Amino acid sequence: MGKILVSGGAGFLGSHLCERLLDAGHDVLCVDNYFTGSKRNIEHLLPNPRFEAMRHDVTFPLYVEVDQIYNLACPASPVHYQFDPVQTTKTSVHGAINMLGLAKRVKARILQASTSEVYGDPEVHPQPEGYWGRVNPIGIRSCYDEGKRCAETLFFDYWRQHRLEIKVMRIFNTYGPRMHASDGRVVSNFIVQALKNEPITIYGDGSQTRSFCYVDDLIEAMIRLMNTPADFTGPVNVGNPGEFTMLQLAQQILAMTGSRSEIVFRPLPQDDPRQRRPDIALARQALGWQPTIALEQGLGRTIDYFRKVLDA
Repeated sequence: MGKILVSGGAGFLGSHLCERLLDAGHDVLCVDNYFTGSKRNIEHLLPNPRFEAMRHDVTFPLYVEVDQIYNLACPASPVHYQFDPVQTTKTSVHGAINMLGLAKRVKARILQASTSEVYGDPEVHPQPEGYWGRVNPIGIRSCYDEGKRCAETLFFDYWRQHRLEIKVMRIFNTYGPRMHASDGRVVSNFIVQALKNEPITIYGDGSQTRSFCYVDDLIEAMIRLMNTPADFTGPVNVGNPGEFTMLQLAQQILAMTGSRSEIVFRPLPQDDPRQRRPDIALARQALGWQPTIALEQGLGRTIDYFRKVLDA
């Protein structure tokens, strides 16, 4: 069993990944600057002698010895990545350069947690990996969208130039326990508002769609991708191809929570995609993977988590 570095390891996805890797018998180094990550997400892992947590910002070089690197470090919700957009871009670009440099030095395999945001507001639906996207390079979301696109460029240039073993995963909307309660993402927003009996805020008319993948399914695909043959780089879309409108999601959460909340509508933010659904044919073929947890089942677990958080 090797030593595995997870940057952004105290975040929503990172903490679940650390947990799964420890369960598989690996030594895990969790690196996080705790901007959006939380020590609470990993406190149950701290007693494990094979787990180590390090406060570090990936925009600075890191000198450690590891066998694999999962690069997840970057704020991923508009509320957080627009708070300091220059730092967001630096985290994606400088962070990729530093993690790739580390991987090259120690000859580690490295996986980049990219995003469906590389497709922007797509004109092709669903989005296959071969679609180059439709991204506004100067909009308010560009710090994240273009930062992640540049990170992919760097990964593929390291592969071509240095034959570094890379894996690139494009993550579509993912939800589950340990989401940040105030991250502005639609699932956490709706659940928290419903549990508090506050108005549920829908931006636009509610007809825009998203596809929601439960975190356990996503982590399974991530680990499978990391362990594919060396000549397979991706990018690979990972997400749930089930497509729901924002209005459908709000109504389902209202029903499952028994909330008295009313639905209110607000203007759609700039560059907000109208549709988002992954084509996962490549993930099925190359990873033998497809999601197994239905939205209702995953929402039930996520609602239970937020009930506990709000009652604490």
